[in-house]
Amino acid sequence: MKKLFGFLILTSLLATGCSSTKKEELPEDREHEDIKRDYEVRDASSPKRPGWVEDAEVWAKGHGKDTKKFRFFSFETEPKVSRSISCNIAKANARADIAGEIATFIDKSLTTATEGNANIDENNPQIESLKQYVENTLAEKIQALIHGAAVEKTYWEKRKYLKKLGAKKDFTGWTCAVFLRIPSERLNTAIDEAANFVVKKADPEIREKVKKAMNDASANFVKAKAGEI
Repeated sequence: MKKLFGFLILTSLLATGCSSTKKEELPEDREHEDIKRDYEVRDASSPKRPGWVEDAEVWAKGHGKDTKKFRFFSFETEPKVSRSISCNIAKANARADIAGEIATFIDKSLTTATEGNANIDENNPQIESLKQYVENTLAEKIQALIHGAAVEKTYWEKRKYLKKLGAKKDFTGWTCAVFLRIPSERLNTAIDEAANFVVKKADPEIREKVKKAMNDASANFVKAKAGEI
């Protein structure tokens, strides 16, 4: 009986130890050492590169965030001359990056609606004008619609870029990433309003086709981010 009891305790301890090791080795929280880089990280705000930098939505789901009530995004800068400049740019440009992501999704939806459609002449100047509007103007309008975005987390790295590792020259640069939370309801409203802009901008001859392509834009955007469409 004593041997059995001791065996159970040992098994429990081993299981706990394995669980802890497994948690520490989650790929989302460690550097991928097999990837060749042209820099060395000399300092950082965290000993591990957080997973949300690469995929905010997946990280949020895996860490118990309310992904129904909120949508999550991340943005990381290119290397800058100082940490403060890098982080200020990250905070300022994150919303523009989200707006660009939405505009790109709407552009793809529009392309799907027009390409291969015998009733729509792709050489029609009206089609070209609409595409230019989506590509050049829509993102700026979407950015003005995004409200309630809040920076939840910030992560920075001090990197030493080295010619011997493949960099064009030796230099030190700071990168900064931010993790944002936006209320789903507000984001959905922004996406649907942006889709509405496109419908109104469309020539009357193709407006119904464009309207159909923009239908349920916010719901389809969420599905696209999740890889469901």
